[in-house]
This record gives sequence, C-alpha cells and structure tokens, in this order.
Amino acid sequence: MFKLIIAILRDSDASDVTDALIAANFRATRIASTGAFFRQGNTTLIIGVEADKVDAVIDTLKLACGPTPTDGSHRATIFVLNAARYEQI
Repeated sequence: MFKLIIAILRDSDASDVTDALIAANFRATRIASTGAFFRQGNTTLIIGVEADKVDAVIDTLKLACGPTPTDGSHRATIFVLNAARYEQI
C-alpha cells in the first residue's frame, strides 16, 4: 500500500525540511501556498511513499522543523492519505 503525505510548513522551515528529506532519500514536490487565517506564506510538500516509510518521513519532518514554539503555534500540519497507486516515471 502507498501513502500520500501532505505537509504544510512555515516558509522559514521549508529549505531545512526539503534538504533533510533529500538527505534521507525521500522525494517531495514543493508548492508555495498561503495560510487563510493570517495570510502567511507557507510551503506545501507532497510526498508519495510506501506505507512502511511514513513514520520515517514524519520523523524527518519533525527533526528538520525544530522545536515546537512555546506560544501555542505549530511548525507544520501533516496529512497522511491512502493512495491507490504510486508511480514515478
């Protein structure tokens, strides 16, 4: 089974996260996005992986984003979806 991971990050974390994913041999599609509430710049990563790699990707994201802010905000929002098919050509 394959999974689709959608990670919405702060722009300030995007370079560190994509570098960490590449170093861990994961590929991601990077899309510029904007948050609706504060209209802040965000980066959305789309990552397709085999199901057994999901935890490794999430661990990589957590490490690369750094510590959670103490003001109650968050560094990333991560969605993991089932994917019927995954193929790279």
